This record gives sequence, structure tokens and C-alpha cells, in this order.
Amino acid sequence: MTDNRTGGIPHQPSSGLTPPKSVAGTYGVPLTGPEHAPGWLKGSTGFGDNGHRGAFGEEFIRMLATAADLDVSRRERDRVGVDWQLGYTGRAGTRRFPAIEAQVKCTSSPDIHGEHIHYPLKVKNYNLLAGRDYEIPRFLFLVLAPTDPFAWAHANHDRMLLRRAAYWMCLHDHDLLEDVPKTGTRTVHVPRANLLTVDSLHDLFAEDYRNMLVVS
Repeated sequence: MTDNRTGGIPHQPSSGLTPPKSVAGTYGVPLTGPEHAPGWLKGSTGFGDNGHRGAFGEEFIRMLATAADLDVSRRERDRVGVDWQLGYTGRAGTRRFPAIEAQVKCTSSPDIHGEHIHYPLKVKNYNLLAGRDYEIPRFLFLVLAPTDPFAWAHANHDRMLLRRAAYWMCLHDHDLLEDVPKTGTRTVHVPRANLLTVDSLHDLFAEDYRNMLVVS
């Protein structure tokens, strides 16, 4: 997976926030900023925690979907393992106004094995994605983010760069885990070839994924 530091963007001047020294230089991001963090950061207990990372992953997907001109909506109550529902007007000669659903996960410690990313998914979440008994195709979206939250976004006068990348996986051809404790995990192998882009997001609305479902 390529990672050209800032993608050719000149280094951004200090924002006044100092990344933790323990993660300085992660993914090639140098330690920048003043020696002392501002007061609001010192008083924060949530900057860079799992909740923050999860929120970044979800917004990463929403930004990408918006760039793809898709309608993006969030369920008010997440009881079925869906973070985003994406809507599409449809191509000429295809089903009109199709939709897909996505469960979004974000990690800063990807376990990469060749052409796959191994990700431990909770059994409960796995079962909410696996199988064919759905009205709408659903996917796992896995976002990889740098360890250092200060490296997640880089903005200048020309563009904003979000790091690093997102990948998709469909589990409709996987069996549900019926006799496995819900507190356990099942490792899924997300193909690195399944890079999420504007074009590949559109491809997920293909009839192929609806045809895998019980309801077609």
C-alpha cells in the first residue's frame, strides 16, 4: 500500500498542537509544533482515543461518499450493525435509487499479510454482516488511519488530505457463526485490492450484490 507521506503537499505549518512523543514519526510524520501543548489539549481525555478514531473513520467514509455524489444517512439508533446507508440514483438501464449499507471500522494497527488485511471483528458484528437474509446489500468498510491523530488530516490552500485509506469487504457468502460466543471475535481477511474510491463505491451498487441476497 503506497503512502507518499503528504502526497506531495508541502509540510503544513505548526497548528500549535504537539503530537505525543511516543508516536512522533509514525507513518513518516515528523514531530512538529511547540514543546508544550495548549491548555485545552492538556485538559482533554479523549483526543486520539478509540471513540475519536472511530468517528474519524466514519467521517472518512462520508467524505468519500459525498465526493462520489452519493446520498449518505446515519441511522438514529444503531441496532443492526449499520453506520451509514448510501443511496444512488442509478445508472441508465439499471435499478433506480438503489441503496447499500455499511458498517465502518477504523484501525491504526493494521495486520497486513500480503494482499489482505486481517481484522478481528466481534462475532456480534460479524453476524450482522454475514449471510444473505437482507433487504439491502451491506458491506464492511475498514479505514486505516495513522497512529498519530495529528496526521489524520493535512490542509493547505489547495487541498485537504485525509490519511490513509479505506477498504471494503462483502460477507454475504459467509455463514453466520451460530455456536460461537458473541463476546468472541472472528478474523476477516479484507482484500487490499478492494480499495474504496469514488469509482469503486459506485461499483458496490451493482446487481451482483443484490443477487446474492435472499430478497432480489
